[in-house]
Amino acid sequence: MPSNGQSEPVLLATSGYDHTIRFWQAHSGICCRTVQHPDSISFLHLQFYYQQVNSMEITPDRQLLAAAGYQHIRLYDINSANPNPVVSYDGVSKNVTAVGFHEDGKWMFTGGEDSSARIWDLRTRSLQCQRVFQVNAPVNCVALHPNQGELIVGDQSGAIHMWDLRTDHNEQLIPDANSPVLSLSIDREASYMAAVNNKGNCYVWTLSGGTNDDPTMLHPKTKVEAHKRYALKCQFSPDSCLLATTSADTTVRIWQTADFSLKTTLSDTSQRWVWDCAFSEDSQYLVTASSDNLARLWNVEAGEVVREYSGHQKAVVCLAFKDAQVM
Repeated sequence: MPSNGQSEPVLLATSGYDHTIRFWQAHSGICCRTVQHPDSISFLHLQFYYQQVNSMEITPDRQLLAAAGYQHIRLYDINSANPNPVVSYDGVSKNVTAVGFHEDGKWMFTGGEDSSARIWDLRTRSLQCQRVFQVNAPVNCVALHPNQGELIVGDQSGAIHMWDLRTDHNEQLIPDANSPVLSLSIDREASYMAAVNNKGNCYVWTLSGGTNDDPTMLHPKTKVEAHKRYALKCQFSPDSCLLATTSADTTVRIWQTADFSLKTTLSDTSQRWVWDCAFSEDSQYLVTASSDNLARLWNVEAGEVVREYSGHQKAVVCLAFKDAQVM
């Protein structure tokens, strides 16, 4: 891990059921800042406890952290001690379950239990919703294609929607009817798309098209019975060689994209549900968030915990991670 020089080269933030956001010195495991996330509301929805923060993402310029939760989206200044959000939008109905950014940082996308995906203009400090894509079921996850022109939306009914932002055209596929799609990921080379559902299955497609104004075409590749219980997150590594899946079965499994065979299983005796994960830029490390109140840094090749991030008083359910250099 890098040393902490004049600026922190690795950004890590975690959040959970204790209604705090914690910023960490990723190399040392020291919590350097804690933000109280106000207006805590929780409720039970299809066996998932949705607490205040459901999803987080760091802006491409590394200046802001977006936190999405119940009826709100808040952006915090990463490089100041300001405990209050610099942008706060409280006009969304129901839960906001997914958040991410266009690579130039000019707009943000979200998904929510109001059965919509939204595009937000970030060029001013007051969030303006530019476009809305409505579906027929609560949205659990949203991914942006590397071409920056297509949003992929997974919903509670089991449908996956391909929304072409350039033409407004959309296509729909249903890998497993009535099995909620809980996470989606497209690798950086736009070779593969993966989706996991509440049965623990992982579906993989190869991709073609997606250049210029041509829509992306999906071609079924494989179905992997990744976990015996809920699969909660899937994430391709930056080098496109690995796919991580996390689960309610307390494990993370790492799959090799060459043939989607199992490379290794990451488990710890105290680890519980693993809600979220993110790879380091060199694809050698994985950060995870778990219900045992801990985030962990794993060495993927060794299958071992390198560091634990301890400080949350309740389950850690989401994280945001941006790695500027090799760890």
